[in-house]
Amino acid sequence: MFKKLLILVGVVGVAAVVAKKIKESNDERALWHEATTAPDLR
Repeated sequence: MFKKLLILVGVVGVAAVVAKKIKESNDERALWHEATTAPDLR
């Protein structure tokens, strides 16, 4: 029982780290896109 719980906690922890990395990557890509596109001066 304890071993299954420990494995579950490990899987959830890894998933959280991966989700955080993906979010940071998307945020940085959006920031670079905003910084490198011409402003809309209409």
